[in-house]
Amino acid sequence: MPAGDDVAGAYDRWAASYDADVNPTRDLDALVLRSSGLELGGADVLELGCGTGKNTAWLARAARRVVALDFSRGMLERARSRLPPGRVHFVRHDVRQPWPVRSSSMDAVIGNLVLEHVAELGPIFTEAARVLRPGGRLFLCEFHPFRQWGGRQARFTDPATGEMIHVRAYVHSVSDYVNGGLAAGLRLLHLGETHEAGAAPDALPRLLSLLFQRP
Repeated sequence: MPAGDDVAGAYDRWAASYDADVNPTRDLDALVLRSSGLELGGADVLELGCGTGKNTAWLARAARRVVALDFSRGMLERARSRLPPGRVHFVRHDVRQPWPVRSSSMDAVIGNLVLEHVAELGPIFTEAARVLRPGGRLFLCEFHPFRQWGGRQARFTDPATGEMIHVRAYVHSVSDYVNGGLAAGLRLLHLGETHEAGAAPDALPRLLSLLFQRP
């Protein structure tokens, strides 16, 4: 991990309580992914930032194979304990570095609540275009920039110390996500902005989702 990078360390501390914490962003993200319409039957899937495996278990039930990346040792330990050995291969890896999979070897790349912690989006889209097979799809679901501009970000209370931890985050606009995919040669198929159930009519969307395809 690069010197001074505290994101992995923060998620190591969060791992013990992540699944039990009240977290409407995490829960809504799971619903958005499951309603995305992705066709994963028999697919080879690369998951970016698998965390505790909140989505990995769902992906594994449909996909032929899942390679799940995360750079938090604590999160990966939780994910491995949730899923029996089988179609999921967990790898401790920083997604900002070249991904440990062959070119044109994946049918889908899926990232959920990851890119707010990545300063430069370009390399992410470039790697997605590299590893996807022709016709393969990239699905991203992120905390909406509008909420970030309002001062919100990933945060949690450390159960060991009671300290409120704000995880390092970067604000990317909607156009940053869209143009990043287009610049990598991907085609945008769908853009979604999702509110939580019961949100006020004038509430800002909580999540931004994007579906790209490699031509």
